[in-house]
Amino acid sequence: MRLYLIGMPGAGKTTLGRALATAYEVPFRDLDAEIVRRERRTVADIFATDGEAYFRAREAEVLREVVAELPAVVLATGGGTPCFHQNLEVLLATGHTLYLEVPVEELVARLQRAAASRPLLAQSAGPAELEARLRETLAAREQFYNRAPLRCKGPSCTVAAVRQLLHQYRVSS
Repeated sequence: MRLYLIGMPGAGKTTLGRALATAYEVPFRDLDAEIVRRERRTVADIFATDGEAYFRAREAEVLREVVAELPAVVLATGGGTPCFHQNLEVLLATGHTLYLEVPVEELVARLQRAAASRPLLAQSAGPAELEARLRETLAAREQFYNRAPLRCKGPSCTVAAVRQLLHQYRVSS
């Protein structure tokens, strides 16, 4: 089984992904962490040195490598992963894709302290600017996120809820 988690930064993809990997007894990978490991530098360093276009190309390469390497995995993608280089098509074709849908207000609360370490949010000066940036980003990405066949909303997205979604999806497919 491959399960891919997509959604905005701060949606809980990594936290839920770790718990799901444990529950399903499969490896867990965080795509950004895989990029950092393979590049031997932080995402912020990659953005600062080589720019977003390089990062997105590398992200696409690493995604395909992880899919090729692991027949079973729970993968937490970066927030923009499904939006570039036909990555969403790779996700949809090779596993179950789950959109973690979290209200912007909740994302702001979760990300206020961590925004400075996230390259695409680092310029946000305060909560109002962070909220505006997140709304703008979500508006651009939602067309991709909404293509995921599975969807789980906000804080109610638990291991048990995802298990039920996967079971219902498999039965109806």
